[in-house]
Amino acid sequence: MTAFDFSGLQPDFIIDALQQLGLDISSGLTALNSYENRVYQFSAWQGDAVQPQKYVVKFYRPQRWTAAQLQEEHDFAFELAAADIPVVAPLLLDGQSLLQYGGYYLALFPSRGGRTLEIDNDEQLAMLGRFLGRLHQVGKARAFAHRPAFSVESHLQQSREVLQALALIPGYLRPAFDTALDQVIAECARQYQPKQLIRLHGDCHAGNLFYTREGPFFVDLDDCRSGPAIQDLWMMLSGDRHQQRDTLELMLEEYEQYCDFDPTELKLIEPLRAMRMVHYMAWLARRWQDPAFPMNFPWFATDKYWEQQCLALKEQLFLLQQPPLSLVPDY
Repeated sequence: MTAFDFSGLQPDFIIDALQQLGLDISSGLTALNSYENRVYQFSAWQGDAVQPQKYVVKFYRPQRWTAAQLQEEHDFAFELAAADIPVVAPLLLDGQSLLQYGGYYLALFPSRGGRTLEIDNDEQLAMLGRFLGRLHQVGKARAFAHRPAFSVESHLQQSREVLQALALIPGYLRPAFDTALDQVIAECARQYQPKQLIRLHGDCHAGNLFYTREGPFFVDLDDCRSGPAIQDLWMMLSGDRHQQRDTLELMLEEYEQYCDFDPTELKLIEPLRAMRMVHYMAWLARRWQDPAFPMNFPWFATDKYWEQQCLALKEQLFLLQQPPLSLVPDY
């Protein structure tokens, strides 16, 4: 089975898998928005339930994570849930959360609804700050044994190898693109020197957060890794430096009620932003043989996209060369 092979996930196969788990399906399957995995919502009877319940089943992308890495994600979710931190943890079936069927790893979750977090809503950002402080307090308690860490090697150097072999980048842009990429990697290698790595959500942006009156919550921890605490905070920052500082101060005031924050990590924001940018390009390249990707990201194969990425790399290099964001106002 290849890393992009979801061809076997036909409706009959999925329903058979769910029935093997003891679920009596009472609805159709609704595909949810997920490119990395395949995720479906459905209703089903289970056990002695008096009415059907809504569930979500996730089929993990083959060859992306090992069984040990997937189980460690689940265990982290259970640990957070036990600390009353609002993460939707997988369900246990016969004591197991990581399940297998037909060569796929899968997991079953309760279906939970909510609204998308509004990053310009101060009340919601304050609640998110408290949430992340509590999450990181648990994250510091122990280290991952199997999940990887954010690193220049994984996010930049390995990504460069993928992009160097990518035929989609037009030849006339190659010299400028490669030069800008090399300069960004060199600057990140110099600047990205985190003092402490903790267990993180890892992909904390508004699209991965939901909100109810009780507060924000994550639906899963699919991208959890080890890294500096600022990784789970910086993607909530937008606007100019003044706006970013105000947002960060708002979140940290709540965050530090539960977990200490090292302000020297602010200098890691732009290296982490560069790592995310380059890793995203390489992620699309790695997944390009998955039919879902050319269908949903057609612009990835256009010259205009790569011209924009070349410019974005040069702009990111400029940001890397500026003084880092500070909690002390600029005068």
